[in-house]
Amino acid sequence: MKISYYPGCSLHGTAKEYDQSVRVVSRALGVELEEIEDWSCCGATSAHSTNFKLSIALPARDLIAAEKKSRDIMVPCAACFNRLKTAEHHLRHDQALKKEIEEIVGGSYRGSAVVRNPIDIIANTIGLDALQEKVVKNLAGLKPVSYYGCLLLRPPGVCRFDDAENPVLLDKILTALGAEVRPWSFKTDCCGGSLTISKTEIVVKMVDRLMAMAREAGANCMVTACPVCMANLDMRASEDVALPVFYFTELAALAMGEDGPEGWFRLHRTDPRPLIRGLRLL
Repeated sequence: MKISYYPGCSLHGTAKEYDQSVRVVSRALGVELEEIEDWSCCGATSAHSTNFKLSIALPARDLIAAEKKSRDIMVPCAACFNRLKTAEHHLRHDQALKKEIEEIVGGSYRGSAVVRNPIDIIANTIGLDALQEKVVKNLAGLKPVSYYGCLLLRPPGVCRFDDAENPVLLDKILTALGAEVRPWSFKTDCCGGSLTISKTEIVVKMVDRLMAMAREAGANCMVTACPVCMANLDMRASEDVALPVFYFTELAALAMGEDGPEGWFRLHRTDPRPLIRGLRLL
């Protein structure tokens, strides 16, 4: 199975452990990722707040580049996913805008490459049974809460891969890996996003509340699929409430016995290795 791959800027930098774990897990599940040739920044997170047409033209360029292969596009970063899905939505529903954007970008958009998140691909295309068959190290004792944040699911009429109010696919993936997923009602609450730079004190309060609620739910860690969420949860939580935070693909690679997890865990500010070693998973 071949899928076009759009890593975006974060996965080539601050979220490199996400990129590496996505590639490892995809390979283990029989998915061949082919990075889109000459991809460029999608404009997240500032373009949409400064210039609407720019916010469509930037991801449209990547969509048009991906259409050379006529395959679905895996987009792991939640912010990138949201911007590409938004562009996809507008280009399909506004023909006047589509024509104008095509003139700006210098290419024709056909709509043949569907933008998808790896949660969606693993749960709905590869399948949970196939994932579970690859597990060699059951994640028993790991009690995560799933954290989607804002951008993977909203607006619901654009993102359209899980329930916008009570998403469940990430829970199902973690359960297939043997984790004891804890129910909680903060899966889609905001972590503060890019306010972490300009309004740090607000983000600390938001993140601390999420951590406190995760602890109240009985969790010993949090799991996300968003580089911005990971940065905020991992770096802004106060020490007295901080929990280890994982990309879901890091845990999938760990459960499948793949190389890489210990090196990725070293990159986390809140070291998850004591928890993992205490459960004899490393």
